[in-house]
Amino acid sequence: MTELAQSAVTVVLFFVVLGVLVLVHELGHFIVARLAGVRVLEFGIGFPPRAKVLARGGETLYTLNWLPIGGFVKLEGEDGDGADDPRSFTRAPLPVKVLILVAGVAMNVLLTIAIFTAVAALPNRSLGVSIGSVEPGSPAAAAGLASGDTILAIDGTRYDQFDGNVLGIAPIDDLRARAGRPVTLTVAHPSGEVSDVQVTLRPLSDTGPQRGALGVSKLALSLRDDSFSRDPVAAGTVGVRRTAAALGLILNGLGQLGESIINRPTEAPPASGPIGIAVQIGEVFWTGGPLLLLMLAGILSANLALVNILPFPPLDGGRIFVVFLKAIAGTRLSVRVERITYFVGFVLLFCFLIWISAFDIVGRGAPR
Repeated sequence: MTELAQSAVTVVLFFVVLGVLVLVHELGHFIVARLAGVRVLEFGIGFPPRAKVLARGGETLYTLNWLPIGGFVKLEGEDGDGADDPRSFTRAPLPVKVLILVAGVAMNVLLTIAIFTAVAALPNRSLGVSIGSVEPGSPAAAAGLASGDTILAIDGTRYDQFDGNVLGIAPIDDLRARAGRPVTLTVAHPSGEVSDVQVTLRPLSDTGPQRGALGVSKLALSLRDDSFSRDPVAAGTVGVRRTAAALGLILNGLGQLGESIINRPTEAPPASGPIGIAVQIGEVFWTGGPLLLLMLAGILSANLALVNILPFPPLDGGRIFVVFLKAIAGTRLSVRVERITYFVGFVLLFCFLIWISAFDIVGRGAPR
């Protein structure tokens, strides 16, 4: 395939992936608003200008718009007006307002769990931990482990190609988490024999930077030729676990981003803008295939959830902040002030996207 064709496919994938994630987010607002009896004026696919009216379902207009990134939900009174309409967002009780605004974030978290569960349920290449050396007198030595052995499972839990390298969930981490406890390791020996080995790990108080719970070193993660799949319950458990890991990873990244903006505003931040994300989507698809692209979509969905809950207008978290502020201040916070707050927030957010995209354009957009 030519480079031009690959670029075209990459652009399409970018719009499809981001579009679906944002559309699911807006669907959360839509569903909860309808259930709460708040009037939904429009559910738009894409962003204006409007291309076509798809349907009119009662009081809601369903539209197709020209800018193909996600969508939007327009509620009666969401800008602070509509106080005379009993079904406006303005007249809704405080808990209902918060639930409507949080629903988008919740939908992205649920979508992340669903994506990671699907990936965990599909047949994947297994991941092993190769042992380089064994410390004399260690739990590993007492259990008969030797250099060249490969750990395939811990207490029956196996690991696939997405564990340990995409989200940082590694068998090594699970060993550390079981410090001081007896575990069953499924081990493949250099001879080809596979056996279960009982090991009692060192307690946490006896471990350190150079002294692990098992007592092995020079470990290496390696993909094996065999593959396996999980039953629905196990896949769901892994899906939740990977989602928690992704949220933790992204939260840490947001902290690093904030620190970078404050202390090193002229240097490339530890994050990508829309251009960088498009580059990552293309590279992941062309080098890793659809399954790895699906995994990336899950990470992006988790990212969208966390970013939107930040207390910064016009993000959902910022709108929640304003809702609470209005509940405290009452009429002292006018509709005009509220709209100015959202406008200023939007301008700052747009400037931030331009700033971070500049680093993507000059070549920082490759995955890190």
